[in-house]
Amino acid sequence: MKRLTVLQILPALDAGGVEKGTIEVAQELVKQGHRALVISAGGRMLDRLLRVKAEHFNWSIGRKSLMTLRLVMPLRRFLIEQQVDVIHARSRFPAWIAWLAWKSLPKASRPHFVTTVHGPYSVSAYSAVMTRGERVIAISEHIRQYILTHYPSTDPERIELIHRGVQPMEYPYGYSPTSDWFIQWCHDMPQLEGKYVLTLPARITRWKGQSDFLEMIAELKKRGMTDVYGLVVGGAEKRREGFMQELQKMCRALDIEDNVSFTGHRSDMREIMAISDIVFSLTNAPEAFGRTTLEALSLGRPVIGYQHGGTEEILKVMQPEGLVPVGDIQAAADRVLAFHEQRPIPAREHPFTLQNLLDRTLSVYQQVVHG
Repeated sequence: MKRLTVLQILPALDAGGVEKGTIEVAQELVKQGHRALVISAGGRMLDRLLRVKAEHFNWSIGRKSLMTLRLVMPLRRFLIEQQVDVIHARSRFPAWIAWLAWKSLPKASRPHFVTTVHGPYSVSAYSAVMTRGERVIAISEHIRQYILTHYPSTDPERIELIHRGVQPMEYPYGYSPTSDWFIQWCHDMPQLEGKYVLTLPARITRWKGQSDFLEMIAELKKRGMTDVYGLVVGGAEKRREGFMQELQKMCRALDIEDNVSFTGHRSDMREIMAISDIVFSLTNAPEAFGRTTLEALSLGRPVIGYQHGGTEEILKVMQPEGLVPVGDIQAAADRVLAFHEQRPIPAREHPFTLQNLLDRTLSVYQQVVHG
């Protein structure tokens, strides 16, 4: 099998699922004996990329400016000099630069062009570039349907459904935090002792469902569930501080101030989910995939989630009794009480693994190169 040179292009390597996926694919390419190149503006995760022996080229390719178009010709030269076999574009503006450079090459000497649609972008000519790949990777069935609905000229045969995946060793089934972590947690959160802990892991923003979560806590309290305690785990950006204040006022109005804590951003989400009785996904818009839902289920923790998007796809496979209609607070409360009586057991075996994602992504590269 030919040794491939694969170039992944994205704005930066600061934080997030796209960035993490880029590094994971680069690591697998190197492990399989291929050459992994990445163009980005660098960032906090650059060291991780370099540790896996990938090659990084520092270009401000994600800066949304007409000046960035000057990178088209340098990228064209780069593709020729580095003998790139596959360009994998993971973000819209870099994808435009990559596509323009790719199109400017003679057909016979072009590398192959692959894109990943990571979310339901605003529907526009600008976003349409993500559907121009010889293969277009959709990260969930929800995203595949988004592509087919909004970009109907996209040949369904070009779309590859490759769900995101979790590393089982990172989120092992039945995981328990270390005693040191647990001692510190009990010291920091004494109010949780003897409580039935419900956790919503999501940054503070209107569409992530914090309002529904608080209403559900109030409903459970009204129904006599005295041991209920809600954790809202996620930070609030400066521009979201007004919404954060609304949520705090809501707690006072619902008389649940003693039943809820806002933890802010935490780097120990795995541990918090592992000690939670139930984890929630209550987004009022569909998740492109639903990574925290998968992570919680992989740990063996029950999840209750709204029946749409990637969350629905994951729960249908791993724990279907956790699905409730979107926005139905009463149904969510009913499900909590049912789980309190008899805890469901999420499936231990499932297809949403990191290795499956990596195998199928590298298979796409091989298919476009070898036909």
